Amino acid sequence: MLALIRIFKFALQDIGRNLGLSFMTILILVLMLMSVNTLIIINILTSQAITSVKGQIDVSVFFQPEATDKNIEEIKSYLNAFPEVTEITYLNKDQVLENFKNLHKNNPDIMASLEELGENPLGATLIVKTREPEDYTKIVAALSLPEYENLIEAKTFADSEVAIQKIEKITKQVEKFTAGVSALFALIAFLIIFNTIRVAIYTQRIEISIKKLVGASNWFVRGPYLAESLVFALVAVLFTAVFVGFALKLIDPYLMIVFGGEPVLTNYYLSHIILLTSVQFFGVLLLTMFSSMLAMRKHLRV
Repeated sequence: MLALIRIFKFALQDIGRNLGLSFMTILILVLMLMSVNTLIIINILTSQAITSVKGQIDVSVFFQPEATDKNIEEIKSYLNAFPEVTEITYLNKDQVLENFKNLHKNNPDIMASLEELGENPLGATLIVKTREPEDYTKIVAALSLPEYENLIEAKTFADSEVAIQKIEKITKQVEKFTAGVSALFALIAFLIIFNTIRVAIYTQRIEISIKKLVGASNWFVRGPYLAESLVFALVAVLFTAVFVGFALKLIDPYLMIVFGGEPVLTNYYLSHIILLTSVQFFGVLLLTMFSSMLAMRKHLRV
């Protein structure tokens, strides 16, 4: 225990002696962790955006005005038999007319035409939702039966698959860029830590020799530099966790306007904070210790 206390004492002394390099090391580690957290945020936002787009896709089946309730109920039961169908909303003629009027209430020509007709020219409508966007093609094909041709006036498929593909494509490009930035910061952090330890070893070579002469073991000499790696990792992860949590609380109100509902990023971060900080801490610790060990193996003769 006394040896361990001395190791951490020497480590803190080394950090104090090389305060500038220590600060730069922690800063680069924080930037690297921020890049990693950016990747996580991008994945969350992509999933949320795709879910939002999928929720807005549907197939609208417009019936002829002559189609009876029995005909519509038959087609509705037929569609319900498909496992891909999750929801069917039925709008009768009056509801369709009311929606049409609300949609074109600022168009006097259309409203005048409706008044001249004196009757409802529109038929009922079925709005069909499926589990996945690719399922809509199957539903449209299933309705293209000869016996339904005289009942169905039109079928519209709001094909948002293109929008989803664009979101995924943009996300992949951003992820590649962010991953490259993270790798760059990791390399810079490795080089800075490597040189920090090497400079410390060089400036303390006489002190190290004295330690060896009085019987210090190899691991006791290496200990302070490994303890420095632990301190660097701990400070960087703690600072990043606080900064990311604060930033997400600022971002979430704007995302709630777009996606609605609860604060997506903050809820995800708080529910996974132990896992995220643990993985990031051990990842940074391995990086810092590896660079420290490499610097000691190359430049420290014990």
